[in-house]
Amino acid sequence: MRSAATAPAARGLLKGATAEIAAGGCQTPRLDAEVLLAHVLGVGRERVLSDPGLTLAEEQLGLFRAAVRRRALAREPVAYIVGRRAFREIELAVDGRALVPRPETELLVECALALPAGAHVLDVGTGCGAVALALAHERPDLELSGSDLSERALELARLNSWRLDLDVRWLRSDLLAQIADEFDAVVANLPYIAEGESANLAPEIVEHEPPEALFAGPDGLSAIRALMSQLRRRRRVCFVALEVGAGQAGAVAELLRACGFRRLRRERDLAGIERVLVAEGRL
Repeated sequence: MRSAATAPAARGLLKGATAEIAAGGCQTPRLDAEVLLAHVLGVGRERVLSDPGLTLAEEQLGLFRAAVRRRALAREPVAYIVGRRAFREIELAVDGRALVPRPETELLVECALALPAGAHVLDVGTGCGAVALALAHERPDLELSGSDLSERALELARLNSWRLDLDVRWLRSDLLAQIADEFDAVVANLPYIAEGESANLAPEIVEHEPPEALFAGPDGLSAIRALMSQLRRRRRVCFVALEVGAGQAGAVAELLRACGFRRLRRERDLAGIERVLVAEGRL
C-alpha cells in the first residue's frame, strides 16, 4: 500500500491529465482535468487549485485515471462522468438518459420568471427536469409540470425532483398528445438540430447524448411544428417560450403567428444568437 509520504500530489497529476485530455481533441482540457480531479477527491475545484498538500489515495488515483480515459478516449461529457451539472441556482443529476443542460437553456427560465402568480406551466420535453425544476426553485408560487416521451428521462427528472425537494408533476406524453388542456403557459427546449448536421457535431454530443432529444427532421423544426399544430387547439395557453437553433428564429416566429399569438419577442443568448422566442396573447 502506498504510504502518505509517497501518495501522489493532486496538483502534480493535472499536467499529465491535461495533456492526455488535450490529445483526445477536447476543447477545455485543463478545466476538464480540474473538474474530474475535484470530483474524485470530493472537494471543490477551488481547493484543487489552492491546496498544494492534497494527495490521492490509491483507489482515488485509479478512479481519476479512469475518468481521464473516459474523457480523452471516449469523449464522454464531463457532466456524465461526474454525474451532475449546475443549472442556474440548482445542481442536477445528469446521465445518458437526457441531454446535458446547456447555459443557453437558462434563458428559457429567465423568460418565464415574469409569469403571473399561480400560472399553470408545462415544460415540454423536460429531459432531466432542468427548466421545470429551476422555475420551481425560483418561482414556488407557480404550478409546475414537466413532460417527456422518454420514460427514462422522466425517471431522471423524478430523481432530481426528489433530491432537490421541489414540487413538480411529471407526465409522459408525446408533446401535448396525452396532456389535459389545463395549462396557461408552455416552455420547451425541443430537439432542433437538422438530421444532416450530425457530422458537424462534437463526439460528446453525437456519441453520448440521446439522439431523440437532438435531431428533428431535415430542417430541425419537425418537433416544433408538431407542437405548434397541437397548440392551435389549446386556446388556454397564452404564453409560450421556445428555445431554437441558430437561424431558426424567423421560421419559428411565423409558426407562432399562425397559432394566433399577437406579441412576439426574440431573446438573444450570451453569444448573440436569437435563442428563445417568447409569444404572448392570442387572437
